[in-house]
Amino acid sequence: MTVLALDVGDRRIGAAVSDPTGLLARPLTVFVRKSNADDLAVIRRLIDQNDVHQVVVGIPLSTDDTIGPQAQKALAFARYLQKHLSVPVETWDERFSTSDAERELIALGISRRRRKALLDAAAAAVILDDWLTAHRAHPSFSIEQKG
Repeated sequence: MTVLALDVGDRRIGAAVSDPTGLLARPLTVFVRKSNADDLAVIRRLIDQNDVHQVVVGIPLSTDDTIGPQAQKALAFARYLQKHLSVPVETWDERFSTSDAERELIALGISRRRRKALLDAAAAAVILDDWLTAHRAHPSFSIEQKG
């Protein structure tokens, strides 16, 4: 089952996709946000092109597990996607995914300029890798944030 993960920001959305076996996550793309309708069209295209069966939206919970303003925006977008996509949409705690992704890109020797372009997709890959790992360890385990 191929899964698409999204790192949703105010200006950009990073996307990552799993392989069909659900073992590997790879950064896919970053696109600039325009409107929910335009963003939905891009996400639908990614779903079709990659034969996606599940979408995971990262929710940046605060360190004390509260839902701050950015997490509220991401939850609202996840609910929007849930209403308009034909595949299931799940949310996933993504705190620290961006910093983890940046550390990985630095470790790979990626230049600062190139890191900036890749960071959102790399963060989506971190989100997806965490989600895949949790679901391999607990196949019936599912987390969905309500808000």
